[in-house]
Amino acid sequence: MAEHRSMQRAALLDAARSLLSEGGTEALTFPALAERTGLARSSVYEYFRSRAAVVEELCEVDFPLWAAEVEAVMAVADSPEGKVEAYVRQQLALVGDRRHRAVVAISASELDAGAREKIRAAHGGLATMIVEALDALGHTQPRLAAMLLQGVVDAAVRRIELGAAEDPESITEAAVAMVLRGVRG
Repeated sequence: MAEHRSMQRAALLDAARSLLSEGGTEALTFPALAERTGLARSSVYEYFRSRAAVVEELCEVDFPLWAAEVEAVMAVADSPEGKVEAYVRQQLALVGDRRHRAVVAISASELDAGAREKIRAAHGGLATMIVEALDALGHTQPRLAAMLLQGVVDAAVRRIELGAAEDPESITEAAVAMVLRGVRG
């Protein structure tokens, strides 16, 4: 029974990722989740009490995987600047990933304070990965610099997600150049 519930929950989360990726937060509804998974609408409520609960769980499941991918590419960089560049490039490379699209879509939605706080904490954890490299570059306030650097990444993500006139590669190159010029101590 527990295994069945776990599989159903995973199917609901996968359906939520698809819905968010395809249609944004408006597409994430319990009737749509029920239709995608073949469950009765009332059954969806047995797993999640609200849309915000679905979003929170997606963040709890997907964000650590995403962060691990960023951390892995940073680990192979051989200099602080290389780590900064890897940090930016990997996050922007993940923009097309369904897990990332879901996180971006939900971060823009009308979530309750608890869900917004979990997303904020996850992003804060991501930014702390780069603090050591910024410190090595001579920043006197590496935590502040990390948050500002993440702001550049977030702006580039939004630009890519909007389907801006520039292609994603141009946006990535511009973000990397801006960050590297801005992070030199």
